[in-house]
Amino acid sequence: MILGAGLYFTISMVDYKIFLKLSHWIYILAIIALFLVFSPIGKEHYGARRWVHLGVGPQIQPVELAKLSCIIIAASILTRSEVGGIKDSLQVLGKLALAICFPLLLILAQPDLGSSLTIPPIVFAQLYVSNLSKKFFSGSITIFAILVGIVALDVVNYYKFLDENDLSSGNGRYRETSWVPLHDYQRDRILTFAVPDKVDSSGKGWNRKQSMISVGSGGITGKGWTNGRQAQLGYLPRNVAHNDFIFSVIAEESGFLGSAVVISLFGLLLGNGVRIASMARDRFGTLLALGVVILFSVHTFVNIAMTIGLIPITGLPLPFLSHGGTFMLSCCVLQGLVQSVYRFRKDF
Repeated sequence: MILGAGLYFTISMVDYKIFLKLSHWIYILAIIALFLVFSPIGKEHYGARRWVHLGVGPQIQPVELAKLSCIIIAASILTRSEVGGIKDSLQVLGKLALAICFPLLLILAQPDLGSSLTIPPIVFAQLYVSNLSKKFFSGSITIFAILVGIVALDVVNYYKFLDENDLSSGNGRYRETSWVPLHDYQRDRILTFAVPDKVDSSGKGWNRKQSMISVGSGGITGKGWTNGRQAQLGYLPRNVAHNDFIFSVIAEESGFLGSAVVISLFGLLLGNGVRIASMARDRFGTLLALGVVILFSVHTFVNIAMTIGLIPITGLPLPFLSHGGTFMLSCCVLQGLVQSVYRFRKDF
């Protein structure tokens, strides 16, 4: 947190326009970092290779640099190009798709589905404020709906596969019969949300169930600091209570009132980011600030929604609250960029 605060103040004092000049170098650095995950210095935990250890110091997650680079490179491409109708913007869209898909595929290969889901909303929001034709968004929504339908059909077939073979999990067996690029554990997470009775017997619904108990048992005012039983007694597993499910701990210990304060603070943070984006002196500043706002919005909504059972479990941490060194530094850097956009909102 001390290092992150230092980065925040340093970046906030630097004119954000420098990132327009360095955008390609930051992008290349992020791609190299993502490739390092699959090198000998890449580390695997819980079946995923998402970390890099340089031999000294803590492990780092290159995906956080990748998110930052996607915000900057997309803002750079849209700033340097004219965007209008779809036909006039095909070259720009091609460049943008190529730039974004490359890190996106590397993130999916780790696999890290949760982090990959944060990037498309950022790009779509940046395209929207760039006044791209509304036909593009109509077509994109249609394609998205088709993809959701395909995934839903695949999960239904997976459910039938488990039922016919009297299994609680595919353990990779169903993946060999399906062309949809999902791992069985990802299908299990969806089933845990949609049909919890089918997978709870194997323990895959445990975190979700204990998280909802934590939130519900907090009541109005909570049980008090460090008095939450679910986390303190280990019912909410200690390896997730301090990161992905930190909101459950907050809800149990501080209750509805404390949870409302946390959500309100995030609302202020995000609302201020939108205000700064509207005050930026140029398109690049607007796109930069908006990209950060959308990234924080996705992280905040997905993390809180999964802890209260609104969406399937997805490993996205809560900004500034979840434990994680690389993610904390990333949050500070991103907010430093927003502050830079505000500080240099006028030409001097």
